Amino acid sequence: MRQPAPRIASRLPSGRGATEQPNAVHDVVTLNLRSWVALVVVGVATGLLGDLMMFVLFSVGHLTYGHPTTSFQYAVTQASDVRRVAALAVAGAVGGVAWYVWRRVTSAERSDVDDAIWRGSGELSFRRCLGTGLISEVVIGMGASIGRENGPRLMGGATASTLAGWFGLTPEQRRLLVACGTGAGLAAVYNVPLGGALFTAEVLLGTLSLSVMLPALACSAIATATAWVYLPRHATYVGLADFHFTGTLMAWAVLSGPVFGVVSVGWVRLVGFVSHHRVRGRLALVAPLMAFTGVGLMGIGYPQLFGNGKDMAHDAFVGVGTLGVLAVLSVLKPVATALCLGSGASGGLFTPTMSTGAVLGGFLGAAWSLIWPGSPEGAFALVGAAALIAAAMQAPLAALVLMLELTHTGFGVAVPMVAATVVATLVARYIDGYSIYSARLPAELTGDETSPAAG
Repeated sequence: MRQPAPRIASRLPSGRGATEQPNAVHDVVTLNLRSWVALVVVGVATGLLGDLMMFVLFSVGHLTYGHPTTSFQYAVTQASDVRRVAALAVAGAVGGVAWYVWRRVTSAERSDVDDAIWRGSGELSFRRCLGTGLISEVVIGMGASIGRENGPRLMGGATASTLAGWFGLTPEQRRLLVACGTGAGLAAVYNVPLGGALFTAEVLLGTLSLSVMLPALACSAIATATAWVYLPRHATYVGLADFHFTGTLMAWAVLSGPVFGVVSVGWVRLVGFVSHHRVRGRLALVAPLMAFTGVGLMGIGYPQLFGNGKDMAHDAFVGVGTLGVLAVLSVLKPVATALCLGSGASGGLFTPTMSTGAVLGGFLGAAWSLIWPGSPEGAFALVGAAALIAAAMQAPLAALVLMLELTHTGFGVAVPMVAATVVATLVARYIDGYSIYSARLPAELTGDETSPAAG
């Protein structure tokens, strides 16, 4: 029997039950009017807080490198080598002290959103999440090689957790609301309402039931529309070609799928290692300075390593980059991000992972085209980005939709994208099964402060 019971009590003439459709068997969480009101408020607040985080990120980037009307990568490229290294050194020094102090001040408060959803009741500290998010956006704006979505995700989850308490929601309703807010944070800053909702359902809650998808879609859509107050309405990646299906791309997608699966396993294992062994204690005051400076030195030759990797991925999607550059970037980007995480930095992994998949796909595709030409380099990059992020998140449906929304293209190569994504995810799941989110969970019984994602 469905709970709550439908208003029409009688069945169809066949006598079959409505709940025989699997996603309508029962409501995972029963949402009442208060829950829906809270969900709307969470969506609006998450959109506005996402705007705040992005305003901080963009403002710091413009102040650090100038060229406010150009792309971040162009501004970094135009800066001198000394300025680049100095900027990241300052980011490490400021971030190291700020994170160390903030973690001590809020040591008893929770800010690991994934852990709170998966193993807890969804309770998060708003002030710890806010401080952690702001520090992250500042250092990313200065060039740190970590994802910008972590701050908005934290704020969406923390806002939901706070409002759940104000509205007197049950622990189950709180968990659902926090998951919706977290996915909405991702949706708002990348303009991906469908992808944000699927991230909530597939990654955070592991079900596509109606009782999850409806609030997830509503919250992500509200947050995305609210964020348009400051953020643009167009795709994150613009100016891409309308790629088309070819036999060479299809064959490459099937053959390269296992490669992306194996690479994702290595990447996720690296994330898990540096997260567990990240610098702690007073050494955390200076570790970001050393790690960020190291990234800055690598960035002398490869300025694409600065920031979360958005512009690096865009170059791959439009076919910019030689075989050698693409190959080097596919190795150095994970190394740079791992250095930042291992130093104790708090940040996201979505865009660094996706951009690595893009340059690796571009490299492998360009090499394949020497044997069997017929498809542009950007098409290979798009397929590679989808495959690696799907395998690394262990969420193929969310990954595919996110790539389509991020680029507003790719439908013409949907079949190769699906093929590479399925194969890569299957291989990664067969070999290991961790994701970039489960790999960062803290050790059992060590408390929230041990979590690298918590900040």
